[in-house]
Order: sequence, then structure tokens, then C-alpha cells
Amino acid sequence: MEKFRVVQVLPELNEGGVERGTVESSREYVKKGFESIVISNGGKLVSQIQVDGGKHYTFDVCSKNILTVLLRIVALKKLLNKINPDIIHVRSRVPAWLVYFAKKNLKAKIISTVHGFNSVGFYSSIMTKADHIICVSNSIKEYIQTNYQTSSDIISVIPRGVDTKLFNKKNLDKDFKNDFKNKYDLNEKFVVSIVGRVTQLKDYETFIKAILEVKKSIPNVRAIIVGGVREDKKEYFDSLKKLIKDLALENTITFTGSQSKIAEVYDISNVVVSSSKKPESFGRAVAEAIALNTPVVATNHGGVKDIIIENENGFFFEIGDVKELSKKIIKCGQLNFDGLNYIKSNFSLENMIEKTIAVYKGVHH
Repeated sequence: MEKFRVVQVLPELNEGGVERGTVESSREYVKKGFESIVISNGGKLVSQIQVDGGKHYTFDVCSKNILTVLLRIVALKKLLNKINPDIIHVRSRVPAWLVYFAKKNLKAKIISTVHGFNSVGFYSSIMTKADHIICVSNSIKEYIQTNYQTSSDIISVIPRGVDTKLFNKKNLDKDFKNDFKNKYDLNEKFVVSIVGRVTQLKDYETFIKAILEVKKSIPNVRAIIVGGVREDKKEYFDSLKKLIKDLALENTITFTGSQSKIAEVYDISNVVVSSSKKPESFGRAVAEAIALNTPVVATNHGGVKDIIIENENGFFFEIGDVKELSKKIIKCGQLNFDGLNYIKSNFSLENMIEKTIAVYKGVHH
């Protein structure tokens, strides 16, 4: 098997699906004997890349500052010449533009992954200027083709893979689960969780109001909101706390902040909710929760439509519809399914890595 030197480029390595996907890919490439290099502006996941045998170069591929862009292109060009990669895999627009100008004279092939429904226009079009484009769901592929008339020949749909070793009931940290349940008073409760950074797009208001409705039928319901709060979202965060207080739900809904053991959180949950106003490009949280046999209620748009099978492993509801969301949360109590095998067959990390490497080989010949 050919061994490639693969460089993945993304803005930063803190939290989020794209970041975790990059870290997992890097680990799997190393296992397959590839040289794996990641270029980003740094963050808390950098050490993981290194532990897994990859290399990381810290570089400002994050800033949209037009004044420093030429200097950065020159510096990036030097770095890429030094690395001399076979494949440069760009996962975001700023890195894609920088690489586009920095890679002149390099033989490397460019792969882009479109992770989201970016605003349509010249700035976003860079994601289609690659040797091959990976879309994380059918919704994204349709979106790209509708807006940029990109040929099907250079597009592959490769769902973001779930690590089925990590999201697996057999391999969970029991101590963490017990401590977490005790800390947030979740023992013998009907636990509903929502996971993600605290932003307006996730529509936590609808979630909070739905929990008020659920409580009427299921008095022992407990809800947890699991995710970090950035500085610029403090005001929104405060408004959510006020809403919880106004609805007298302080003993029912808790913010846990960002958690590293997400699999354990899904396993503790009876239901996971994704109430996003913006279509999720893939809906990784949905697939991960289902792998642990936890049903999911999600807004009816975007990539989650590829994952949830209604009435089997979850339900859909319309954006902002509190009544419908609360009804569906209650209905989830009746669902029983084998989520692990469903995810293994359709959305596993192994699938994703195999298909991605096939794309690398395809452009290399």
C-alpha cells in the first residue's frame, strides 16, 4: 500500500466536530503507516495529535485579517515546501485560501472537506477549488452542486465517522458516570441532554421550554446542557439562566460546561436533543448518541436526515416547535434498538477513513 504524507489544515484545535474528526483521522493515518501532519493555530487538542504519533505545526491559518495575508502566504509556502506533502486536506475557508496561494509549485494534491452550509459567494467558493471535494452528507452535496454547479465526478459523500470503540457501551468509564450522576442529581431520573457550545443557533430556549412541558408528564425529568460558553456568548448564556429561573426550572435544568467524556454523557441520557436552527451538516452528536442506544430528537433538516430513522431510533420536530419537541421526547421512552450495529454499518470511523484514503489514492494517480 502506498504511504502518503498527509497534511490536514484547519483554523484551530479546541472543541467541535471538525476538530475531533481531524484528531481521529490523524491517529488512524499514523496506524496505517502514513505520515500525518496537522497545521492549525493551536488549541487544547494539539497534544493528542502528538501522543497519537502525528506532527503539529502552529500557524495562523485562523485570522481573516487581510493586512497580514501576504506575509502568511509566504510563510506557509516555506512551511509546505519544507514538509513537501503528497496530500493537503483543507477543512475550512481561511486555510483553503492560504493554501491555494501558498501551494504554487508544489506537487501536492488538494482535498477539501465541506463541513457546513457556508454562506454562498466568492469567499466560500474556495472550498470547490480542489482536486476533490468531500461532503459530509447528501444535504451538503446538494447545496454545493446547486450553488457552484460542481461536477459530481469530483465530489464524494463521506459521512463523518463515529469512533465505535469510544462510543461503545463496553468501553465506558463507570467511575466518571457515577460521579457525574451524583454531581448533577441524575440517579433514578429521566435524563434529557443537549450537547454543544452555547450559541443562539443551537436554540436552547426551545429546549428549555420543552423541558417545562415534559415535566408535566414526567415529573422526575432532569435536563443537562453540556457545552462551553465563549466570552462573546456570555450575554446569551445569562439570558438562558434567566429563562430557567423565570420558569422555576433551576432544580431541573443544569449547565455542566464542556465535558471531555461525551460518550458517558450520552449513555447516562435517556434522550439526546439536537434543536439547532441551522441545519447541521452531518449531525455527529446524533450518530454518537445512537451508537450508545440513546434515542435522539432533532430538528428536521440537514445531515441528521441521513441518520435518524423515525420511530426506530429517534424523531424529528420542526424548528422552534416546543409542543412537538416535548411530545417526541416523551415518545422516546418507548424506543428500543441496536444502535451500535446500525452506526457500525453506516457511519463508522473505519468507513470514513477507508473512503477518505480511497479519495487520496484517486487524486494521486
